[in-house]
Amino acid sequence: MSARDEDSGDIAVIGLGRFGCHLAGALARLGHQVLAVDRDAARVQRWSASLDRVVQADATEEQALRQLGFGDFRRVVVAIGASVEASVLTVLALTEVGVPQIWARATSRKHAKILASVGAHHVVFPEAETGERVAHLIVSRMLDFMEFGDDFAIAKVPVPPPLVGRRLRDIAAQERYGVLVVGAKPTGERFRYADPDTVLGPGSILVVEGGITQVQQFAALR
Repeated sequence: MSARDEDSGDIAVIGLGRFGCHLAGALARLGHQVLAVDRDAARVQRWSASLDRVVQADATEEQALRQLGFGDFRRVVVAIGASVEASVLTVLALTEVGVPQIWARATSRKHAKILASVGAHHVVFPEAETGERVAHLIVSRMLDFMEFGDDFAIAKVPVPPPLVGRRLRDIAAQERYGVLVVGAKPTGERFRYADPDTVLGPGSILVVEGGITQVQQFAALR
């Protein structure tokens, strides 16, 4: 996954199966406006009381997406799992609409390759990735994220621009930002444990740990 700037814009989730509804709920709890779409009327009715905006529509149709304003969405997640054909056609329709970040759920490695080939920018496997985890990745610059308990996380993040070229001892990350930098990967090199003399070079990747809010804020520094 590539680094992504944190964006407060709306996010759409297409497909309200178990993964889709959990993801939509997690995004809403992170403070984002979410448009949820499903072609099944019963699912739309079921989740309309829990989510702010739930719409019944066939997302494989480009015109339907345009009518719903998908051209204004920066990020859309295709969470369809029951039909490979529907998920692929939906990704194709989103590329035609011009959505810049398309995340898509895959049910197999072959499915993932097809999704990527037709325009999906990020492919996730719900069997290995929870809705909460994917939600954090979608709305932040974090490259990977794992939550432990109620308020502790480990994340892989690109070096925040304000810290490029500085040594760890000079930024006092734990005292100033509430996170501990435990590892660093300079460009073209392997990961290694960080120490006070580690220089945060441009393009480096860091492994940090701390409270969830603090990790998010550190990743979003600019």
